[in-house]
Amino acid sequence: MLLVSLLLAGCGAKPSASVSGSKRVDSYVSLGGRIKTCWFNRMAPLLPAHVYRADVSPDGSQVKINIHERRSLGRAGRVAYIVDFQQEGPPTVVATDNHRMPPHLAAKMQFDIDRWKRGESNCSKEMPATASIPAAKPVAAR
Repeated sequence: MLLVSLLLAGCGAKPSASVSGSKRVDSYVSLGGRIKTCWFNRMAPLLPAHVYRADVSPDGSQVKINIHERRSLGRAGRVAYIVDFQQEGPPTVVATDNHRMPPHLAAKMQFDIDRWKRGESNCSKEMPATASIPAAKPVAAR
């Protein structure tokens, strides 16, 4: 089991970021696996109307998970949520950015990511306190 330490790095309107003690690709493998298992499982998915897409460069210099709105035939639509992994010296900064996810789902997603970075591995149905619900970015009308 990969143990990952967590330190909160920021609050407010900025994207949420935290520091992981493991390398960028290792953090991605750990968190990405839990995201797929817990949020996109076939029996009771948290995000049935969304699609998981990973963007990992061959050399590991770019590591990002994009959660897209699901279009017809299961295709990826607009980006709703991003989990970005940036190497900042020895630690990896794991940043999340809510683009279109409803606030209650974004709060649950951030809650799960924070738990998993602390070393928990279960797919909890527990919801965070409503005070920690991040708002989605405003989107211009088309």
